[in-house]
Amino acid sequence: MYCNDTMISICSSRFAENHCCIFAFYKKEEYDVKCFLYLNKEEKWKLTTGQDEDENMKIIETYGNYIEKWSNENPDRARWLLKTGWKAQNLKFRFAPDKRLMPAEQYLARLMMDTMIRPLERPEESAIVSIFTPCEILQEAGLHPYNVEGFSCYLSASKAERAFLQQAENTGISETLCSYHKTFIGAAQKKVLPKPKCIVYTNLTCDANLLTFKKLAKMYDVPIFAIDVPMQQNEDNVQYVADQLRKLKDFIEECTGKKITDETLTERLRRSKRTLEKFAQYEKESADRYIPADLVTPLYAGMTNNLLLGTEEEETYVDRLLNDVKKAPAKKGKKIYWMHTIPFWSDAVKNELCFQEKAQIVGCELSRVCEPDFDPEKPYEAMARRMVYHALNGSAIRRIEAGIRHAKETGADGAVWFGHWGCKHTLGAAQLAKRKFEEQGIPLLILDGDGCDRSHGGEGQTSTRLGAFLEMLNTETDENTDRQEESHDE
Repeated sequence: MYCNDTMISICSSRFAENHCCIFAFYKKEEYDVKCFLYLNKEEKWKLTTGQDEDENMKIIETYGNYIEKWSNENPDRARWLLKTGWKAQNLKFRFAPDKRLMPAEQYLARLMMDTMIRPLERPEESAIVSIFTPCEILQEAGLHPYNVEGFSCYLSASKAERAFLQQAENTGISETLCSYHKTFIGAAQKKVLPKPKCIVYTNLTCDANLLTFKKLAKMYDVPIFAIDVPMQQNEDNVQYVADQLRKLKDFIEECTGKKITDETLTERLRRSKRTLEKFAQYEKESADRYIPADLVTPLYAGMTNNLLLGTEEEETYVDRLLNDVKKAPAKKGKKIYWMHTIPFWSDAVKNELCFQEKAQIVGCELSRVCEPDFDPEKPYEAMARRMVYHALNGSAIRRIEAGIRHAKETGADGAVWFGHWGCKHTLGAAQLAKRKFEEQGIPLLILDGDGCDRSHGGEGQTSTRLGAFLEMLNTETDENTDRQEESHDE
């Protein structure tokens, strides 16, 4: 059997018939099959030796080890393995989705995986972007978002991040730089991630952008466009950014040879506005409902509500959310609103918040960083307004107030402010956030850690502090119930 993309199509047809093999690892020097990863009819991950579902983590570790190993010996082979494994996972999402999730969120898992796979398959039709880059102009030219933070999340989920982090640090990248950026830089340096058509980024919110994207442009030798977003919220700055976006249109047209019309861009901005309005409506309607949640779905929404905003696929997702929430049961347990990124890999967080009736993550600030109060009939000003009035742009109090507002709309009983390693914007505002949230009656836990790099875990402390916080929320509820009963008796 030869290592090429035909394997996936073969495996796909077999999988559709009898849930058989969908992936294989290969020996270092030969193309003989070493072991198979497959999903059986009971929807459990198995190896050829018949191990139970609990062996899934060992499989992922083996997968990550091979990616790391081959990235040193044969980057093209490592990229093939990465792409093939993600395609295999997408087959699982398609044919055996997690039934605990709402159908809309099962769809979202496939949509997000498609978003990750496409730059690996067609890098010449992709543009490396920062998370808050307005992608509607790129979409009009047929360019797909190739996102630094998203790719690093998936590399971490594949347990392949450590070698790339070390690679970046070995070449002089500071240990304190955001681990999402370091992971992507290291993978690019090892030539595992392919060369894009171009790079578009903004200075919005993350100072790591200023280093990362210039370094990547030099490394790949591709054109780069930077969008400068001032920190002050006023109409002059909206116009300043809008003028840059008009120049971005010219840049993209020159890179791709494709013409972008204001008419089609306006229609795409109309879709963006509808999508954001519907998502906000969903969060309000979910306030008194029980929505089973894992740790990655809120991050998916944070990614797609930015990178895929303006696409039919993202509007389909929010339409499905509005349909699903109407069928959801009444609220159960405590609702937690999450500020900043989520350490999806953490067993300590999984034990408390992953598919738990006692407590669930009901929203993540990254999915609602701007309000749908822009005029799509002026597309460049509309995108500029989103950026200038972005919740994470400017003073920390703007971000905190947006978080409080959205937490209340979701019916949150408490909030977590996650201090991601290296994120000065988040770490510096933590104590102010705690005071402001609690003044509004929302208890807030400051939790430090890393959303991408497991070596900064601190699992013991995370388990103790998160468990105590949730216990405190339950204790407060019990005390309030007792007081209400005493008042009623009197």
